[in-house]
Amino acid sequence: MQEQVNLFNQTTTPPPREAVKRARRQKGPARVSKKSRVIDLFTSGVTDIGEIAARVLTRPSYVATVLQSAGLLNGYFDLYTTTGRDQNLYSRFFRNVLSFRSVEAARESVAQIDRLYKHFERIGDRAGQHHAEVMALTGRNRARWSGKQEEAKIFEEWLFNH
Repeated sequence: MQEQVNLFNQTTTPPPREAVKRARRQKGPARVSKKSRVIDLFTSGVTDIGEIAARVLTRPSYVATVLQSAGLLNGYFDLYTTTGRDQNLYSRFFRNVLSFRSVEAARESVAQIDRLYKHFERIGDRAGQHHAEVMALTGRNRARWSGKQEEAKIFEEWLFNH
């Protein structure tokens, strides 16, 4: 039986900035990759995503992505984990829909999201419509935090109208 993974540890605090700087300056053969450290911690019994992130001096979404790619974790989703993995039964409809590498790519993403939203609206599937809205919000937030304000605005305008 697989051990329960604590995804939301409220007591985990981020490491001090000096510790992060010191760890990044470490060079040479003794340095182990973050990915290896994440996997080693998880397989040694540290299953709290927040605690692993604090120990490795990285973000929980990075830890979750590494563990998911290694086949060690299922069911963790946040703003920055991939939308390529199925989150629920609607995920397959939205696979590879999000793109904001350019304004045109963001417009195409929103057009695909809108087509799916309207499809779910026609068949009376409110959960499908909600998933479309979540995808648009995810696209908006990812674009915004990547410094792509024009692309974020395209997703935001669609959300405002739905």
